[in-house]
Amino acid sequence: MPNIFPDHLVPSNEAARLRTLHLYQIVNTTPEQIFDDYVAWAAQLFNTPIALISFVDEDYVHFKAVTGAEGVPGLPRTESMCSAAILPDVPVITSDYSAESCRLISPGVAQALGLSFYAGSALRMPDGARIGMMAVIGREHRTLSAAEEEVLTGLAHLVSQTVELRFQYLHAQLSAEWESAQQELSETLDDNATLTRYLSTRNHGINLDDTEVQDLVLRRLAGVGKVLERRLQAAPSAA
Repeated sequence: MPNIFPDHLVPSNEAARLRTLHLYQIVNTTPEQIFDDYVAWAAQLFNTPIALISFVDEDYVHFKAVTGAEGVPGLPRTESMCSAAILPDVPVITSDYSAESCRLISPGVAQALGLSFYAGSALRMPDGARIGMMAVIGREHRTLSAAEEEVLTGLAHLVSQTVELRFQYLHAQLSAEWESAQQELSETLDDNATLTRYLSTRNHGINLDDTEVQDLVLRRLAGVGKVLERRLQAAPSAA
């Protein structure tokens, strides 16, 4: 997929996008296990050393969860590929960290860490706002196949639904229900990670272009989706 970055880092709908982001009260919050589980599974699926969930604020990109770069809370907006990747209205954006690839950010931090590959799918909320990214990051130049893009998009959708569920429970002051939902989702994701480890060992790596592997992974994504849909339907509306 070619890069389709616009000319400006701040989109025209920035004020509305930030209102949506702040509505969910998740920026700069403490780690929560379910989001850590998502990034751990993503790194497994895409064979990348780093995976993260980010939220793009006015001047800073907050990492809600990250594996492979622990201890990094986020980056200035002008230095994070996530801040550029939320801009194109496409399911998945891929890029390297060269200045030629994306002129909107400074690639110095990523290049100092030896990073060469970025792929992300936006966290899209019900009003259409893109508030952050589900991203996988690597040290080798690569692209994503159509099958890999489908899986990454599916992961981002699950994370977006989880953010929505979190807000509905916490807005209604049902923190115990949110903890219960996290536990159920974490158990489901743990089962998925176990299957992924088995497939990786059996096949000497995960190949999402293998139709059998892709089918198994998509089924597991759908299983997480069913848990979220059931919980969302039962949760009190925050409207």
